Amino acid sequence: MKRRSLMKAAALAATFGMTAGAVFAQEAEKKVIGVSIPSATHGFMGGLNWHAQDTIKRMGEAYPNIEFVLSTAPDAAKQVSDIEDMMATRNIDGLVVLPFESEPLTAPVAAVREAGKFVTVVDRGLSQEGIENLYVAGDNTAFGRVAGQYFREHLEPGSKIVVLRGIPTTLDNERVDAFQKALEGSEVEILDMQHGNWNRDDAFTVMQDYLSKYPEIDAVWAADDDMAVGVLEAISAANRQDEMWVVGGAGMKEIVKRIMDGDKQLPVNVTYPPALISSAIEMTVLNFMSNAPMTGRFIIGSQLITPENAQQFYYPESPF
Repeated sequence: MKRRSLMKAAALAATFGMTAGAVFAQEAEKKVIGVSIPSATHGFMGGLNWHAQDTIKRMGEAYPNIEFVLSTAPDAAKQVSDIEDMMATRNIDGLVVLPFESEPLTAPVAAVREAGKFVTVVDRGLSQEGIENLYVAGDNTAFGRVAGQYFREHLEPGSKIVVLRGIPTTLDNERVDAFQKALEGSEVEILDMQHGNWNRDDAFTVMQDYLSKYPEIDAVWAADDDMAVGVLEAISAANRQDEMWVVGGAGMKEIVKRIMDGDKQLPVNVTYPPALISSAIEMTVLNFMSNAPMTGRFIIGSQLITPENAQQFYYPESPF
């Protein structure tokens, strides 16, 4: 789903909530919703933080009975501490959480659910299924599959590629598994896969290692636009720009602009909008402020961004 479509959907959800919930919202008891997300350590997360703050402001104005507690964490340990504090000192009624990592956050989030709170998990799933009431994410399987199909269709048999993985999470596993499955039978060889942690500095280091180890690389799946930036810097420093192209993901405006301009080193991209946090927060609010069912899975599709359609995905005023 395009960002514009997602924002329209979110606006409709908010409008529906205000019309359906306004009848009793003024008399409803106060509800406290905790929002726990990673810090803005890279571009995508910076955009996600911006959308989270914007949505909290809008929802707070629309629903005076809703109080938000927002915390941002630079690592999994801090995020666990934040959530425990929300439960102990703020007695939250609901939690919207984008796990920094899946495994360390599973038990703490399960404890929130076991306490009878409404739990929305965003983007990076927990290591145990069925804990959350609501799951909101991009289509990670499609994200990997769409990229893998492009590599399959645009590389000759015997071509050699390298892959940069994100932070160890369920969504990273889903992406990589789908990417590899899309390449099955293509005779495209994956030389190496290492974690770049969705961080451009880490990606720069990983790509430097790849470039020193492999004299022949035809393409790179960076699987994230921040990592793609680090990868491109490493390739440039090694003066190997003409040897390989790079595919990132998430639709960073700088990357989309280069695709629009026909940059051969960045032929395509795959969508994964940071505004998905807005949908998660708004749907959690509506769980308390309307009678609409807000449980289950809400998955936002991934699309291939090409020079022909890039204009549709270019938002120069966006924070990401």
